[in-house]
Amino acid sequence: MKSSVVSLVLGTLFSATTVLAAFDQEPLGPTIDPNKYRAACPDYKNYATRRHPPYSQGPLALPFQRPSKYCRTFASPLVEQVIDDLKAKIVDKDLARLFENAFPNTLDTTVRWHVDGTAKHKPSRKYLDPAAWKGPQSFIVTGDINAEWLRDSTNQLAQYQLLAKKDKSIHQLILGAINTQAEYVIESPYCNAFQPPPPSGLEPTFQGDGDTVHPLYEQSSVFECKYELDSLAHFLSLSNQFYKHTGSTAFLNERWLLALDTLLEVLAEQSKGTFNETTGVYQGNEYRFQRQTNQGTETLALGGIGNPLNSGTGLIRSAFRPSDDATILGFFIPANAMMSVELTRTAALLQAAGHAQLATQLASRGAALTQAIWDHGVVPHAQHGQVFAFEVDGYGSHILMDDANLPSLLSLPLLGFTPADNPVYQNTRRMILSKHGNPYFLTGNAFRGIGGPHVGLESAWPMSVLVQAMTSHDDAEIQACLASVKNVSMRGVVHESVNVDEAERYSRSWFAWANSVFAQTILDLAQRKPHLLFGEGAEAYTL
Repeated sequence: MKSSVVSLVLGTLFSATTVLAAFDQEPLGPTIDPNKYRAACPDYKNYATRRHPPYSQGPLALPFQRPSKYCRTFASPLVEQVIDDLKAKIVDKDLARLFENAFPNTLDTTVRWHVDGTAKHKPSRKYLDPAAWKGPQSFIVTGDINAEWLRDSTNQLAQYQLLAKKDKSIHQLILGAINTQAEYVIESPYCNAFQPPPPSGLEPTFQGDGDTVHPLYEQSSVFECKYELDSLAHFLSLSNQFYKHTGSTAFLNERWLLALDTLLEVLAEQSKGTFNETTGVYQGNEYRFQRQTNQGTETLALGGIGNPLNSGTGLIRSAFRPSDDATILGFFIPANAMMSVELTRTAALLQAAGHAQLATQLASRGAALTQAIWDHGVVPHAQHGQVFAFEVDGYGSHILMDDANLPSLLSLPLLGFTPADNPVYQNTRRMILSKHGNPYFLTGNAFRGIGGPHVGLESAWPMSVLVQAMTSHDDAEIQACLASVKNVSMRGVVHESVNVDEAERYSRSWFAWANSVFAQTILDLAQRKPHLLFGEGAEAYTL
């Protein structure tokens, strides 16, 4: 019986010339069978918990945590060139090592299946639509869980979007990811995490959490079905980023347009209040979710509907947050902000591609949603003035906090919703980066940053500190953020969360999204503030 690693990678990972041939390395000897070598590849979840040589030349002596070249799941010569460039330029060699491990982590470890569109799939009863799964496809897992989250995979690939125009293999990988996400949205638009595509031949993983969900979904296709508005926004974001950096609309086919129509139907349904705006009659909701659990954040109140929301606000409900925790008040402002931006960007894309009527519809939706956020999502704070609320219900109730997961209030400028110097954002930023303004801003002897209910009250997420750096213009603040994350990444990779008093206590040794956010932070600073990385007088490094 083949190992689980082999079952995930054989016949997919090394079929393209971009994998082994991309490296400047010695060829395998004639006595070495590549398949047998890959069968010996360790589980990266366990591999990442141990420190591996060679160690960095900095005071932290950070380990080299990339898997063997023969165990990597995808490769790009341009990615290797960027690593070499920045390794040579970054003065802090511990920081350079962390980038060396983090930047390629998604490619090295999470591309479980990729086809470039030339291979023909064998017919399967698992998918009945003959139009499905055509062209390039890419299944990108989150890391230590063998499933693809729409949000995670979009963020995992974000740093490679900059290379997609120059590197054909990256171009096809991301195009495949868009096509795969489109199929997921078509089939189960209310779901957040998905099983391997049927043509991949990879076995699904079942959670067995005892969920009762409406609309129903196929468990062999869906890993988890928590409706998170930002998941749909991330589908649009993946496409918009690709178009921005390549100018290509190769994804703009009948399947993608069907996915967009499906998405818009969800937005219309989830824009309704709990009670009819005219008659006041209870009208329920299309989406319901109940889980057999003793954790309140894992299920929805009131029989799976969630707390009541007012009608006529223009906001869109999200049953769950990007942390996969249930919302308390369903109008989750960060996801609404992200959706407003992505609808507007998608409208511009469609206009340029000749879909004028659809473009006008999306532009109108985006503008209306933006106005709704300013009308209902900005509230007064006794100390900080006007601030963005985290969640509202349209009746006047609101929650003031922030969570580390993206989208967040802290990330609003990165989303493109508002400039970082906007007074309301600056007020909000001061509030959520304050122990007295944000219940989930956690401080300790080893670390400080924003956490969230997903991992409890003792651990902050390095991702939040990286977002803090990317939304700051203050050199001292940025340097402090980088040092903070570096000092709690002693295994050479960025973790999901770290105990604020004991850095050796962390969650998830293998979490590709966090590594991607670190890489994005370094690339941002390399262009925006190169002196912080390369020394005084250094020129910007631009991809």
